[in-house]
Order: sequence, then C-alpha cells, then structure tokens
Amino acid sequence: MSYEKEALEYHKIGRPGKIEVISTKPCLTQRDLSLAYTPGVAEPCRVIQKFPEAVFEYTSKGNLVAVITNGTAVLGLGNIGPLAGKPVMEGKGVLFKRFADIDVFDIEINSTDPDEFVNAVKLLEPTFGGINLEDIKAPECFYIEEKLQSLLSIPVFHDDQHGTAIITAAGLLNALEIAQKNIKDIRIVISGAGAAGIASARLFTKLGIEKEQIVMYDSKGVVYKGRKEGMNSYKEEFASSTTARTLAEALKGADVFLGVSVANLVTPEMVKSMAKNPVIFACANPDPEVSYPEAKAARSDIIIATGRSDYPNQVNNVLGFPFLFRGALDVRAKMFNDEMKLAAVKALADLAKEDVPDTVAKAYGVEYLHFGPEYLIPKPFDPRVLLWVAPAVAKAAMDSGVARLKINLLEYKETLEARLGKSREVIRIVINKAKKSPKRIVFPEGTHPKILRAAHHITEENIATPILLGEPESIKNLAKELDVSLSGVELILPSCHPRLNEYKQELYRLRQRKGVTLKEAEQLLKNYNYFGAMMVHMGDADGLVSGLTQHYPDTIRPALQIIGMKPGLTKVCGIFGIIAKKKCFFFADTTVNIQPNSEELAEIALQAAEVAKQFNIQPKVAMLSFSNFGSAKHPLVDLVRQATQIVKQKAAYLEIEGEMQVETAVVPEVAGEHFPFSRIKGDANVLIFPDLQAGNIAYKLMQRLGGAEVFGPILSGMDKPVHVLHQASDENDIINITAIAVADAQMRESKKEMKVEKVPTPQELV
Repeated sequence: MSYEKEALEYHKIGRPGKIEVISTKPCLTQRDLSLAYTPGVAEPCRVIQKFPEAVFEYTSKGNLVAVITNGTAVLGLGNIGPLAGKPVMEGKGVLFKRFADIDVFDIEINSTDPDEFVNAVKLLEPTFGGINLEDIKAPECFYIEEKLQSLLSIPVFHDDQHGTAIITAAGLLNALEIAQKNIKDIRIVISGAGAAGIASARLFTKLGIEKEQIVMYDSKGVVYKGRKEGMNSYKEEFASSTTARTLAEALKGADVFLGVSVANLVTPEMVKSMAKNPVIFACANPDPEVSYPEAKAARSDIIIATGRSDYPNQVNNVLGFPFLFRGALDVRAKMFNDEMKLAAVKALADLAKEDVPDTVAKAYGVEYLHFGPEYLIPKPFDPRVLLWVAPAVAKAAMDSGVARLKINLLEYKETLEARLGKSREVIRIVINKAKKSPKRIVFPEGTHPKILRAAHHITEENIATPILLGEPESIKNLAKELDVSLSGVELILPSCHPRLNEYKQELYRLRQRKGVTLKEAEQLLKNYNYFGAMMVHMGDADGLVSGLTQHYPDTIRPALQIIGMKPGLTKVCGIFGIIAKKKCFFFADTTVNIQPNSEELAEIALQAAEVAKQFNIQPKVAMLSFSNFGSAKHPLVDLVRQATQIVKQKAAYLEIEGEMQVETAVVPEVAGEHFPFSRIKGDANVLIFPDLQAGNIAYKLMQRLGGAEVFGPILSGMDKPVHVLHQASDENDIINITAIAVADAQMRESKKEMKVEKVPTPQELV
C-alpha cells in the first residue's frame, strides 16, 4: 500500500476522523441522567450565573482549547480553505491530548476577512479556556492575534508564529553555546518573512539580539530599508541597512541561518561561505532549505537542525504549544506574554542539557543521547518536556501578573506527573516517601549504562545514595562518556573493600553447613550479587537492586542464601503494579512461585496486601479461581478456598474474599447482582492468582494487549530490602524500584523502632 493510500485509510477506517467526545461522568441510570441534564444541571448553572469564575469548577472550560483556522496557510499545502484544513486541525487536537491532556474542539471559519474572523472567534470566548490560532496567512495572522488578545481575557496563541519561534530560540541558545559564540556578536539571516520568520526575529530580540544583527529574506529578495515591492509594516520592522540583495550575498560570513520558507533554497556553496561553526535551522517542510546530508558534506563544523524527524535536532512545534497551554490553563492566565514564551525557551534549552532517559533514546533508535551538536533540543516524545515547560510557563504567568490563580509549583509538578499516566502518580507516592529519608542502595551491576544514568537521577532527586560495584575508573570513564554526574554516588571495588575479610568469614559462617568452605566463600564474593547481599547483611547498605543482566534465579539466589526470608515466612513472591482504566491493581505471584499450596498462597496474599499499603492503597484482596464461591468442584478450587480461610484467620481485619472469578472481583455489577454477601463488591485491587502461569500470563496480557501501564516486579518476603529488576528494565524502572527499596527499608526501620521498648529511668519511675 502506498503512503498516500495508507494515510487516507488511517483517517477513514472505523470512526471517520481522529477525534471524538467522551463523557467524563457516568450516564447509565435514570439518576445519572437527572444529574447530568434536567433537573440537576440547573444547580451549576445558578452558581455560575452568580459567580462566573465557578465555570472553571463545574465545566470543562478550564481544560478546553479551540484550534481555529480559515485554511489560508496550511503547512505545506498553502491556501486550501477551511474544509480541507479540517484534518490538520483534528491532528492538532490529537497532539494537545496526547502530550498535555488538553481537550480540543477544532473550528474552521469560512472567512478570509480579518475582522469577520476576529468577531467570530470573539463570540466563542465563553466556551474555551484558550484559543490556538492555526494556519492563517501573513500578514493577516498578526492583526488577528493582536486584536483577539486585546478583546479576550483568555490566552490567544498563533502557533505558526510563536511555536516555531520558541523552539528555534531554545535551539539557538544551545547551538551558540556549543559553537562558543556570543549572542551579541553574531549575524543572523532569516529566510521567510511570514508568521514564523517575523515571530522568530521578534523573540530573538527578547534574547538580547539587536535588530541590526538580523537580515531578513523573502520571495522578493533581502528585506532592506527603502524597498517598496512586497513590503508591509511587519517586514518594515526588520528592514536592514545591508547592501546585500540576494540570499547568497546575505549568507557570506553569517553565523546563523534560520529557514522558514521553501525547499532547496540554500546551496552547498552558500553554506561554505558562512562564518566558522555556522548554525543552520532549515525548517521548511517537508523538505528543508538545505538537506541535512548536503549541509554536513559542505562543512564539518556545521551545527544543523531541520523540521525532519529522520535527522538529529528536529524543530517540531509539538515541543511547545501543548505545554505552553497546559501551564497557562492551569493558572487561568489571561494571555500569553513574552515572559511566558521566554520561560518556555529557557526550560527547553535547559532540559536538552540534562541526561536523557533510555526510553527516549530507544524511541529514536539510538544507544543514547547527550547534549551536543547532534542534540540541541529535547525530543518530542520526551515525557519530561511537560514537567519542565508547563511549570516554567505557569510560574512566569504568576510572576508577571497575568495568572488568575496562584499555585504551589511542587504540588503542580505532581499533578502533571499524574497526567502522564496513573503509574507515574502511584509511583510518585513511593518516591516522595523515599525522599523523606534516603537510604544506601547497592547496585551489583554498577558498570551498566542504564544503572549509571539511573544513579544520576536517583541522587539528583535525593531518592537514595547509590552504591555502584565495579572498577571505579571504568565507571568514571563510562559516566564521562555518557555525560552523567557521579556526584553523591559511591563507587566500590569489592576486591579492595576494607571489610572483605569480615565478609568472607561471615559468609563462611552462614553457609558452612551447606557445604561451603572458607576458600569457596572467598570465591563467591567475587560474584557481585553475593558481595552486594553481604553489604546489606552486614549493614553497609540498606537495600539491594539487581537483575538487569542476569536471569531472575541467579539474582535472587545469593540474597536468599545470605539475607533469607522474613521470620515466619516460607516463600518470597513477586508482585507487579498494573494501571488499567485509571485504577491501580497489584497482581501476585507473577515471578517466583510456580505452584504454591494453600498455606503459601495465603502468605502471598498477605504480602501483596502489605505492598499495596506502601502505595497508600487500602488493600481489597480477591483470591482468583475459575470458580465463584463453590460453583465448581475441583482440587484447585479447594486450594484457593483454603488459602482464603487461612488469611481470614490470620488477618481478620483484611478485606478479602475467594474463591472468585475475575469478573466477580473487578466488576461491581456482577458482584452486586450475583454475590451481595461478598466483602469484595467488584472493587478488588489486589488480585492473587492460583499459580505462576496464571499470574505471569495475566500481567503480560494486560501490558501487551490491554494497554495497561505496569511497574515492578516488587519482591516481597525478604528479611531485608532486596528487589530484582527484569532484563528489559529501563532507566525509569530502575529509579522506581530503587524508590520502592528505600520505602521498604524505611518501613522496616520504623517497625524496628516501634518494637524497641523504652526502659524508664529511676527518676521516671519515682
């Protein structure tokens, strides 16, 4: 199938188009209907009539943006009209939702008259929290935006202007830093005197670049003072005194070229004529003013960005508009001002200098990304962009006085994490716990790049003190290559550890009746998993995280031999957190016990319930089977029923039921209609599977086919915190498991302190 046919099929298949409206409230019963519409809807109407600001509390206005066009300048297609422009506006809505969880109505206005367009949009103000103008030709776009912003009390943003300007400005700051050029000394040539070109030039002046440093070029040639043909007031703003009349003349000795015009405008000879370490942003779509291969072939010292995703440094507006609107909406800003735009520029520029997560690098098919000529600006699919740009914009709006709300920025970042996915919200609870009292966590695989990157972020967020095992110089060299800091990270070479002999003697004591000689104990300690487990056992570390490069049994065996299980337990178990339909579930056992008996299954249930509590979730435990409360007779059903009874005897306080089918456990209608006696009313959040096959298959099906977010595995039942990674773990998984290990250590420490009874002094007795 050709690309054109595939694109048409994509838009046509199933429900035509790319967007739909989904109700956020239930409408299943007569009562729901009466609340959603008449008579219940009258109540918020009365409140809003009395207190207009209440509209943000009772309607979607605060999270609703209008994407509006008249189709006069659709990217790459020109003046195709409002009807043909609708697929592009729907696409914009998809991006708003995907990257910033903002709802969109796309509106296509059938008018090329600027005042008629302005009046139509002005009348829509009660509906929306913000207006995103799109694909409107210059110079009308400038007038329309300025007029609307003066008339409306909600933010208006023409993305073709400011989106491109913000992304290129962020890239320019970083490119100049790499090229070691002073912003006051450079000369810039901008090709394209339309929306993006004028807006970029204006924003560049806010960075400290003088207008005299900018030469603008359009289809009629260089925009110079005194030129008559094709001029308007916006071009006059950047008319220069230069004697250059062609693009080739303007580019001689220029430091920077920004292209927001047409393809193949710049030749290799023009590139060669530019100053040392030239910076080129060739943003014409789909083909740039000069191709990436041509430019690189012309100059080895070039720093280049394009609008294409198949080359480094993609200038993509999706890095801007979703996050600017997110920050603006969340403080109910009245407008977008220069302070907010510059805050976005700085946030994007600064984020590019941060260590890049593995997940982002993988998404772009590379080993790793780090700040430099090939990585000037963040990637569009980097989830951190939301967490950096939106708070920066919100803060700028508050500081500059255009925000109606004052918000706590630390709390705000956590709400943004929740928008990235429920798992981020859930794991953030544990991360916040960890940060209150960080612990020392040892990583036997200290020379792995993923571990190094994770360690950098773990110390940066003050989650833990990472201890990396390995040859220190090798680790330092790798860290330098990856461009990550080792500040706050401990490096230990086991063979040179001062307590190595003590470790050897203690390991021999622990294992001598298991056939281990003193010499063999010495050999075992050369295995970093054994050494790491001994560090935890001897109190030199509070927890261990390992398993990235080894099979599960090879990782857990040393810990079981040295640290062992909690007193009273006979099994450890593996638990995965599953986020589905905005709810958090815990599945157990998913990684360890192949076919537990009833006593072991009861242990697993109790351990899984404790894990749920670590995440501030009140456990409601369902013991799963193919039977509902005796509906089928089979030894496997009896096993689950017996396990349920054991748990009820040991922990009468725990909400638990079984045996039950999955529908009974998680569907309230099924539980309520057929099993009203059950303590679990279809609201179970801890699901205990009868064997490893069922648990392992279930969590993988949820992840791969059900689209669920998954975190873990969480190893429960060890006497001290030991957590095992799976081999596909990425950097975020490592950070999350480390936070869980720290929270685990904190909880044990707290329980230990509670058990220590204070001995009264003689004075207290008197």
